[in-house]
Amino acid sequence: MMSSNSDHDSAAVRPQWILGLLAVLMVTCFSGCNYLVFFGYLLGGPPQFEPVFEKETGQSFTDHGVRVAVVVYADEKLTFNYSNVDYLLGVGISARLRQSNVDVISQDRIRYWLEENEDWDTPDEVGVDLDATHVLYVDMSNFSLYEHDTRHLFRGRSEVIVSVYEIGSGGRGRKIFSQDLSSEYPRLTQRPASEISYESFRSEYLLRLSDEIGRMFYPYGSGDDVGSGT
Repeated sequence: MMSSNSDHDSAAVRPQWILGLLAVLMVTCFSGCNYLVFFGYLLGGPPQFEPVFEKETGQSFTDHGVRVAVVVYADEKLTFNYSNVDYLLGVGISARLRQSNVDVISQDRIRYWLEENEDWDTPDEVGVDLDATHVLYVDMSNFSLYEHDTRHLFRGRSEVIVSVYEIGSGGRGRKIFSQDLSSEYPRLTQRPASEISYESFRSEYLLRLSDEIGRMFYPYGSGDDVGSGT
């Protein structure tokens, strides 16, 4: 009977692989980490955090039939200093939600509706007219891109209230979710204006803010942070 060198080599490698895995597990356990978490990383990657909207309401934007209108409001003072910041943030949030398989109404349609209905009173009116099931409403009370009292150091800051209105079958909305958000980026140090252009930093911060808001509505991993510590 003829033997196979490859079978012999494979048999020799298996115990080494198992011993290596056990060694890693032992180091992991002795360092204070639960080996079950380690196996979870091996099998399915980093753990996913449940979005706060789903925790509080028991609903999900990815449920069948859900259609979301993202409405961002900034007063005239904010839009005077930071032109189109409401529209740009709406575009960013909408893009993040679409990446998570949420059916989102285009920001161009939202913008057109707002321009044609300047006397709108409550956010749910947008949802009713555009056949949305939910309105994600972001009220911006503060937004800045520069460090305090400087024009040569960038640091993005925002104060917003994020609310969700559910549109009922009778064409009336009710608020089912609300949460305040204070945002600061970068957290540890400012960004010199000599190293990055105004437009590039604005895009970078709006991307960051869009994700901070979006994470209230879609799962995210512990390793998905976008530069929060820099």
